[in-house]
Amino acid sequence: MKLVVGLGNPGKEYENTRHNTGRIVAGMVEKKIEDSKIKSLKFLLPDTFMNNSGSSVAPLIKTKKDLKDLIVIYDDIDLPLGKMKISFNRSSGGHNGLGSVIKSLKSEEFLRIRIGIAPVTPSGKIRKPKGEKAVINFILGEFKKPELDILKKLSKKVTEAVETIFSESKDKAMSLYN
Repeated sequence: MKLVVGLGNPGKEYENTRHNTGRIVAGMVEKKIEDSKIKSLKFLLPDTFMNNSGSSVAPLIKTKKDLKDLIVIYDDIDLPLGKMKISFNRSSGGHNGLGSVIKSLKSEEFLRIRIGIAPVTPSGKIRKPKGEKAVINFILGEFKKPELDILKKLSKKVTEAVETIFSESKDKAMSLYN
């Protein structure tokens, strides 16, 4: 089974928050990929809170081979809104949801698609909030409609990347979409 996991928090109050970017984008990808030729593709939007995401993922990943067929999509405040980055076998980078998945799987050997949420200046420089409280308020803040439109546009590229990963290889997807 090939598994795409969208990290976020359950519940209406978190639905359109930046920290739910993984859930939002995975949901968009699932809609776009419905008619795909990829066999046994499953999507998971954990109904645990972000910091416990691993408890939802671990029961579905039993072997090293299962790890090779896992993609985790999540928000990244170090990337500008509208950008994505595919990575493999990396640390959590301080992302608690991803850290929970790594800890539960006892491995970092799986693909992740990081989705940028950081605001940028007109010249393209990232304007990350300063201080822990400001960061928390930002990631738990809701997207504005134009920002959601950017995510919707990006979801087409993410869909293509997921299809390339599962139909060709992670290396091909990384060379095309990073």
